[in-house]
Amino acid sequence: MIVETAYGKVKGIQENDVYIWKGLPYAAPPIGPNRFRPPTSPESWNGVKDCSKFGPSAWQPSLEIMSFLGNQTTRMSEDCLTLNIWSPGTDGKKRPVLVWIHGGAFISGSSPLYEGTSFAKNGDLVVVTINYRLGILGFLHLAELGGDGYQYSGNCGILDQIAALKWVKENIAAFGGDPDQVTIFGESAGAMSVGVLLASPKAKGLFNKAILQSGAASHVINSEKATKNTEFLLHELGLEKTDIQKLAEIPAEQLIEVSAKLPMMSLIPVIDGEILPKHPKELLAEGAAKDIPVLIGTNKDEYRLFTAFDPIWKKEDQAAIKKRFQQTFGTRWTKISQEFIKGKELTQSLYEKLMTIMTFTHPAIHVAEIQAEQGSPVWMYRFDWESQAFNGLLKSCHALEIPFVWNTISKHGVENFTGDSPDRQELSKKMHNAWIAFAQNGDPNMNDLPNWPKYDLQNRTTLIFNTNCEVVHDPDREERIKWEVCQER
Repeated sequence: MIVETAYGKVKGIQENDVYIWKGLPYAAPPIGPNRFRPPTSPESWNGVKDCSKFGPSAWQPSLEIMSFLGNQTTRMSEDCLTLNIWSPGTDGKKRPVLVWIHGGAFISGSSPLYEGTSFAKNGDLVVVTINYRLGILGFLHLAELGGDGYQYSGNCGILDQIAALKWVKENIAAFGGDPDQVTIFGESAGAMSVGVLLASPKAKGLFNKAILQSGAASHVINSEKATKNTEFLLHELGLEKTDIQKLAEIPAEQLIEVSAKLPMMSLIPVIDGEILPKHPKELLAEGAAKDIPVLIGTNKDEYRLFTAFDPIWKKEDQAAIKKRFQQTFGTRWTKISQEFIKGKELTQSLYEKLMTIMTFTHPAIHVAEIQAEQGSPVWMYRFDWESQAFNGLLKSCHALEIPFVWNTISKHGVENFTGDSPDRQELSKKMHNAWIAFAQNGDPNMNDLPNWPKYDLQNRTTLIFNTNCEVVHDPDREERIKWEVCQER
């Protein structure tokens, strides 16, 4: 199938009655002097570009946890700003569009992990998955040190996402999609990106609906802290603050290796005054996304993914475990110990619960509250179904809902993560169809689920996805109230 884009003709492939184009460039390669710079439009080409293979992934470290989730880092390049499209047809029909932003703590992940065939066939949707710059190449804040030309460097990864959305706006009609019916969705750092895009004035008008899976609008960094991270990395690279230009000459592999010396989630979106004029939650509270329907939720045991295979819990005594709690929660620890501990033994499961609340549950609830206060339609969910893999060790952990949403439960290897319980497919059908309904109508209600009211501050209605799906009002209310007391003001 050959399609004409604004930059030239592209040829895709057809599989299972769905047309697929892979590796379409939505921006010019950010290499050489364009490293750490905003993306620019791709160059036009003559003839027909072969788009039958995925483009390279963004440069990233090889992380064991991401390998476990299926991520591959065998083919990486700075020339990574590509997207992939699945469409039922290029017949001029205006279909709703789903644009997926992958997760990976802003340092890893790639678009080829996600297969859009089921959404295209079952929902008559056009699906787009994108790559964007990660880690030091996507989020190194040089504005205070580099001056003109580097003022956006701390948000290059977000600007890549915006460039991809602009490409979709400009070109998706040729692939059977409606540029005025675009839903962005993502998981983990992808959902955190969605939170930034909801708030950023630079993304306004590029999408109409948003889905946030296990991520919200809390994980950003201020300019001062981002600059300190930059100064640390410059020191590790043996560069002075005046040597910013030399960063363009250092091999990407070396930059990735050095950036691993920073703590996880250090290289993330920056409150830079333009892409993010303020904290996303402040912008949302001012009505930045008041007209955008939002579907948002988390998994019951999010943090279990990060601790399940950690042997340290079996080795440490209570004194060592208490030190870990104190280091993790910092100035919040006193209030947390008063509200949640009260003489209880400090255990791995308690740590996981608190980390789940702090990192995922509370930020999601906060966004739902803000949007509901703005009068926006909001639906809240929680994924409670527990994996049977590893004898149930993973519980309802982070990322477990992804194959259910994408209806890829039967894909080879997924059972290593989910187990092979026969109830998986029915739950996947329900989640998949709810996401389709939201993309089509801005409302996730559909026949196979109980009536799912919008979220408001009176009832806090939440749909629990499990073998038996049910609507619950204000789940874990006591924990929610306790955590509010623990917040730093």
